[in-house]
Amino acid sequence: MRRRMRIAVDALEHLVGGLGTSILAITGLFWLLGVVVLSLVGIGVPLIPGALGVVRSIADRERGRLSRWGPGIVGPAPVPDRPLAALRDPAVRRELAWLPVHAFFGFATGLFGLSLPLSALQSLTFPFWYHLVPPGESAPNLPFWNADTLVEAIGVALVGVGWLVVLLVAGGRLARAQAWPGRRLLGPVPGADLSLRVAELTATRAAALDAHAAELRRIERSLHDGTQNRLVAVTVLLGAARRAFDRDPATGAELLDRAQQAAEQALGELRTVVRGILPPVLDDRGLAGALDGLVAGCALPCSLDVDLPVRCAVSVEATAYFVVAEALTNAVKHSGATSVTVSVRIDGDKLMIRVGDDGQGGADESAGSGLAGIRRRVEAHDGRFTLTSPAGGPTTMDVELPCGS
Repeated sequence: MRRRMRIAVDALEHLVGGLGTSILAITGLFWLLGVVVLSLVGIGVPLIPGALGVVRSIADRERGRLSRWGPGIVGPAPVPDRPLAALRDPAVRRELAWLPVHAFFGFATGLFGLSLPLSALQSLTFPFWYHLVPPGESAPNLPFWNADTLVEAIGVALVGVGWLVVLLVAGGRLARAQAWPGRRLLGPVPGADLSLRVAELTATRAAALDAHAAELRRIERSLHDGTQNRLVAVTVLLGAARRAFDRDPATGAELLDRAQQAAEQALGELRTVVRGILPPVLDDRGLAGALDGLVAGCALPCSLDVDLPVRCAVSVEATAYFVVAEALTNAVKHSGATSVTVSVRIDGDKLMIRVGDDGQGGADESAGSGLAGIRRRVEAHDGRFTLTSPAGGPTTMDVELPCGS
């Protein structure tokens, strides 16, 4: 039930966002029709590229909205300056086909989706103010229902429960229906998908190689600066102890004790390096249990919401663990936050991670706070990393990973 409510809230947010872009689409449609009328009398032709640029701007807003809620949509090349060349552009023609559809269908679905919670709120609270309605008049949103008594007002409240049920059941479908024309018409033109995908995979492959090289350097530094020095100390102490036993057994025993301590420290550092490669807790307790341990050890109050009905690939779980661990470390060290929230769930074939804090904001990937490392790891899995951190806060980090790779 909780998951369905979260889906309904997300769907309502999508519908309201689509309602906003549909209002822009209506404005752009009227402007475009005005340019067409002017072109018929010969004075609107120079305005065509500008009008198509307005349509492109509105379409880009919709692309950005859809990319925030799902797979990214890559925008086309700029609109050509010459009217005929612009009208021959396949991307422009697809945007012209999308504009009236979103202007009317997107507006209708967004308005209906927004009316569901408002109607539910109005109906649910009707028993508290039904006596303010003049006798004989119908209940709000129910033109054939006169509610002059408390029992009838309670019936209206039950209708409000029905509106909420409709939102819970159909909200996600409405949001997908509203987004479908944009995903169908605003994506790359047929034939461009393959080349864009090749470019995208080339970039993610380079990110994977960079992340792998960075990880090897980190392991090498850890072994060289820590474990190797400890093992050298063990060798020196053992040699000194062997020579000292002939002259002074007590000194030899003391050197052996120091060698044992150095060996134990080297073993501890080796375990730390191994945990950094693949935390054993992931095998023992799974990602949910591992994250629970991370949150329990966080220096700030931290709430965890995990919905993982299935296991993901081992490499994906290790990346998710690293992402949350690094994000919590950043929140403790840099954000000045008083609380942190962590949400991890599976949505279709994607692992969705959100880490937010109420700190001072202003997080910058180039400032050496570990965010660049998070991005490299995520992109190595062909995932998506989004950081929202305005000055003054709050900071929200969203990560999307393919669950099976």
